[in-house]
Formats: sequence, C-alpha cells, structure tokens
Amino acid sequence: MKLSIASAALAAALLTTLPATAQFQRPEQAIKYRQSVMVLQGTHLGRMFAMANGRVPFDAKVALENAVLLDVIDQLPFAAFGEGTDKGGNTRAKPEIWTERAKFDAMAAKLQEETAKLVVAARTGQLDPFKAAVGAVGQSCNACHDAYQRPAN
Repeated sequence: MKLSIASAALAAALLTTLPATAQFQRPEQAIKYRQSVMVLQGTHLGRMFAMANGRVPFDAKVALENAVLLDVIDQLPFAAFGEGTDKGGNTRAKPEIWTERAKFDAMAAKLQEETAKLVVAARTGQLDPFKAAVGAVGQSCNACHDAYQRPAN
C-alpha cells in the first residue's frame, strides 16, 4: 500500500511540473532532463520485460505499479526536445527530430497510447494481455530510437 501511495504522489508531482519542463535555461539542461527521464523509462520497462519474458515471476501488483509509473513518465521527455536542444550537450538525438517534427511527435503520441493500453492490460492481473501490451510499448520505443537516436559510441 505504501508504494501505491508513493506512486500516486510521484505521479501527481510529475504532472504538476509538466508546464515547467518546456522551459530550460540552457540546452544542456533539457538534454540532461530527457536523458534522465529515459533512464527511468528503461528501468520501469525493464522490470516489466523481465516479468513478460519469464526472467522473474509475474507479479500483478508490481506490473501495475510499474505500468502506472511508466504512463506518467512517458509524458515527460518530449517537452525537452525544444529548439536548440539538438546541440550543446552529450546528446544522441538525431537532427531529424527537428526536421521531421510531426513524425517525431506522432511517435511520441503512439508511445503514450501504447503505455495507456499497458496500464489497462496490467489492471487485468493476467500475464497474457500484459505480455502483449509490454511488447507493443517496447516496439514503440524501438521504432523511435531506430529513427531518431544515434548509436552509442
């Protein structure tokens, strides 16, 4: 119960900061912010992949907690892809994000849509719908990274 309350508090806190996230004083701040958010995305999605792939036992409560957090977290990074944040820091973002903005924004919306579906699937408490939804979120992440992220050095 404690974690659920903490999750709700985190979600509320993050949602109240959304308007401020679009205003960074320096491009480096936006880059660091979006990279930090993506670490969180990877952490929570990784926990769910481990359950979906059978590396750890499926726990419906943990699955739902991570899905709910990911649903909030997936709203955060895209405000940090403003003009000028393609330079000025250690970024792997491709310039196509800014030249193909409508396509990038559509991919962000697709991720958010798939994550919302993941929450619904996790609420069932059943592994099969959860696995399918986690897979769809992973595909959405990969599609965007394939299109808009340079490989790691």
